[in-house]
Amino acid sequence: MPSKKPDPRNRNFAVNRQASHLYHFLDRFEAGIELQGTEVKSVREGRVNIKDGYAVVRNGEVFLCDCHVGEYGAGSYLNHAPLRERRLLLHRREIDHLTGRTEEKGLTLVPLRLYLKDNRIKVEIALAKGKKIYDHREASRRRVIEREALQDMRDHQKRWKA
Repeated sequence: MPSKKPDPRNRNFAVNRQASHLYHFLDRFEAGIELQGTEVKSVREGRVNIKDGYAVVRNGEVFLCDCHVGEYGAGSYLNHAPLRERRLLLHRREIDHLTGRTEEKGLTLVPLRLYLKDNRIKVEIALAKGKKIYDHREASRRRVIEREALQDMRDHQKRWKA
């Protein structure tokens, strides 16, 4: 039986798993990202971290800030700055929508994942609202209740099969 390999055309380079614990997602957008040559090679090697990153709308453009793209090993003097701001490529109506929404109190743009789509590097960003402490408690309480309910159903099915 042949082994299942992940589709190389839709590969995740970085995933921000922490974002779902810290934020409620309101909208998601797919954006292209403007990279230099050595940055593309570093991203393809997987030397990228988007955990601390955020996006900001400035002068009608969207920029990705605080995302670390490591230097390319064979880049020499042509290497890029690892923490530089990178422009995101979105449609004008999406940028106008984000401009209005990010001016609201408590909303921010968070990168969720960096991935390859049709040989282009894309960023999935989300318009997000920060969770409060009681939201974290409620989410963990809900997980415990679901886990216990599944366990009770499994136990019930085992008793009736035996």
